[in-house]
Amino acid sequence: MYSYEHEAYMQGYELVAGMDEVGRGPLAGPVLACCLILRKGVLPLGIDDSKKLSPKKREQLAVVVRDNAISLGIGLCDNYEVDRLGILAATHTAMARAVSQMSIRPDIVLIDGYPVTGEAFNSLNLEQRAIVKGDQKSVTIAAASIVAKVTRDRLMCEFAKVYPAYGFEAHKGYGTPRHIEAVRAYGACDIHRLSFLKNI
Repeated sequence: MYSYEHEAYMQGYELVAGMDEVGRGPLAGPVLACCLILRKGVLPLGIDDSKKLSPKKREQLAVVVRDNAISLGIGLCDNYEVDRLGILAATHTAMARAVSQMSIRPDIVLIDGYPVTGEAFNSLNLEQRAIVKGDQKSVTIAAASIVAKVTRDRLMCEFAKVYPAYGFEAHKGYGTPRHIEAVRAYGACDIHRLSFLKNI
């Protein structure tokens, strides 16, 4: 999982960041992105695509990743911005905000999926390299995916205390049968994406 980073180093890039997002599909909550730079040559044991890891393992690895990151930024767009911008533009805006929160500017960003577009990201004038299934191929992207997932899951658990009827602590805002039943019974709450609820 280190070949893309090694290739970037061989091309003369020193500060190679990885970025991933979480929360594009849920009915509620923010879309959130993490961008980070690992210490050069670091390959933390157990790093993998966050979706393949148990919640406990993700929590453990998130600590390891943070300990081995020389710079890390988190960016998000809340449900109101998702409704206003659309999910793709909101995702790219969250990614731009993640980069803007980093204390050290990367030379290049490895991104899971497809290139990031939009005024917010373009204004950073930052080189990017999109890698399809990057969270399975790049240790830096995988590390970012773990921190993003853990951060958003914790946030949704906090929302669960404010809106206990919806069970956010269990499904994290995704459209599970339990969640859909709660929406039908109680209507939308303040963190629901109204544009995602049109067919419910």
